[in-house]
Amino acid sequence: MKITTATAGWFLQIGAKIAALFFWFGGWPAAFLLVSAGLYLTLRSGFIPLRHAGSIFRLTVGRLFAGQGSDPASRGDISPFQALTTALAATVGTGNIAGVATAITLGGPGAIFWMWVSAFFGMTTKFAEIVLAVRFRTTTGGSFAGGPMYALRDGLGSPALGLGYALVGAAAAFGIGNLVQANSVAGVLQTAFGISPLFTGIILALLVALVTLGGIRRIGKFTERLVPLMALLYVGGSLAVLLIGYRQIVPALLEIISSAFSGRAAAGGFAGAGLLQAIHYGVIRGVFSNEAGLGSASIAHAAAVTDHPVRQGLWGIVEVFIVSYIICTMTALVLLVTGVWTGSLEGASLTAAAFNAVLPVSGNFIVSTALILFAFSTLLSWSFYGEQCFQYIFDEGRYLYRLLWIIGIVIGALGGLRPVWAFADSLNALMVLFNLGGLLGLSALLVRLNREFWASSRISRY
Repeated sequence: MKITTATAGWFLQIGAKIAALFFWFGGWPAAFLLVSAGLYLTLRSGFIPLRHAGSIFRLTVGRLFAGQGSDPASRGDISPFQALTTALAATVGTGNIAGVATAITLGGPGAIFWMWVSAFFGMTTKFAEIVLAVRFRTTTGGSFAGGPMYALRDGLGSPALGLGYALVGAAAAFGIGNLVQANSVAGVLQTAFGISPLFTGIILALLVALVTLGGIRRIGKFTERLVPLMALLYVGGSLAVLLIGYRQIVPALLEIISSAFSGRAAAGGFAGAGLLQAIHYGVIRGVFSNEAGLGSASIAHAAAVTDHPVRQGLWGIVEVFIVSYIICTMTALVLLVTGVWTGSLEGASLTAAAFNAVLPVSGNFIVSTALILFAFSTLLSWSFYGEQCFQYIFDEGRYLYRLLWIIGIVIGALGGLRPVWAFADSLNALMVLFNLGGLLGLSALLVRLNREFWASSRISRY
């Protein structure tokens, strides 16, 4: 076939229309589906985050403090805590620093309220994802493998949908877990210290390669040490800023609540768009932060040592709570208390400016260090998520995927901020579409497993 100018133009037009469709779906349709599905699952589960709040804490974080190990009859490759930290390594990333800043910049302070709302329903959504991932996990090459693709194939009985999720997941990992992370680190290091984005990309790529070669076990061991350290650093710095500006905390909270319903367009917004922007960016950036609805974290949790799917699913509720209600809220308050959100900066650079406004000596160091650690850990976890999706399609493709992943880090460091985020949002929306289909289609099984767990003797035994 001879490629003429007209033919090439036709392909470009079709490509542009497909891209436009993806970007459109990544907006209001994805936000509506996420909240609606989360509400439905929350109702069907009997409001599990509230109804069993005490037991959830006791069976997860409480067991860590009590020094209790896993049931000898449980099976898996990594501990439940390592599964949590691996998943947190993916979610506690630039979405908590750059994503929250982007939500406020584009949607105003009210976006944070809608982020909270979506997170409440997101706790049950992530719980459901993990339950199904553990229920339908399998063993490949001596290791456990699971996730939405297996639940769609073996639970829903649809190999086509399983393949679709794997294809989208392998590609989407480059957006949310690779390009955005590398881009945000390069941006803040260039702003704060004048470091070349190319240099940042190369160093990040080399460090990620050293860890990912060891697979999930090495990633799990690495993240269980790194995640608590990086969370302590960032939360500690945030508390320092809020203690200094404590008089502005209550006004900031009131601004979040009032803007959520009245609508206050962010800088650059247009009249009448504030409320819609707040809801849209609050939900979408919230999903980027806690990943509830994507199904990605369930891939890590599927490798955990556990005796029942629901037991591991409880860690998903804890995960969303930590990310959305603690870390993201602290970022939002820091931005509002310092007042820097009305300026011209955006993304991670805006958060760095907020810290620097109150802590001029250590502000840049705290944000830059936290961002590097957050992004590095996210690059590790998402490399595993994408690799698992890729291996689902191509049995022996993990080394090719790892090579592509390393190259993607360098490309992401050099890319522009808004195009990278738009690419990530559109691919995330496609993951949501496949994943929610499985969650809703298997909701009856979720209800049965949930009732079975709470009615059994497992709760009293541990």
